Amino acid sequence: MNITVISRQALSLAAINGFLVVTFGAFGAHMLEEKISADMLDVFNTGIQYHMFHVVALIATALLGLVNEKSGKLFWCNALFLVGIILFSGSLYVLALTGMTWLGMITPIGGVAFLGGWVLLFIEINSVRHG
Repeated sequence: MNITVISRQALSLAAINGFLVVTFGAFGAHMLEEKISADMLDVFNTGIQYHMFHVVALIATALLGLVNEKSGKLFWCNALFLVGIILFSGSLYVLALTGMTWLGMITPIGGVAFLGGWVLLFIEINSVRHG
């Protein structure tokens, strides 16, 4: 698959996730404050925070893919960031809204996906040939 297509898809996913995180943030700020406990609102907001951080990471890796067309690692960075958003932030959203505490076992898997994406990004940045 052409890296330009991958970058376009990654930027599209970043845009969709940017829309979602702003929507979820507004929902949390305006609809949840009186419906869930302060602790669960903090859990929800942690999901929002990490979701937004990784929207920025999706954008950065997609743009790097436009510069370095030969990197397959950037595809995997994006995949891991997206899996992290779904598992980490998604589990926190559902936990906050439902109180299903067993979801706390899924959250760290998303955290590991985030870490893997950052490690691959570090490797990619340091393997780019200059000159």
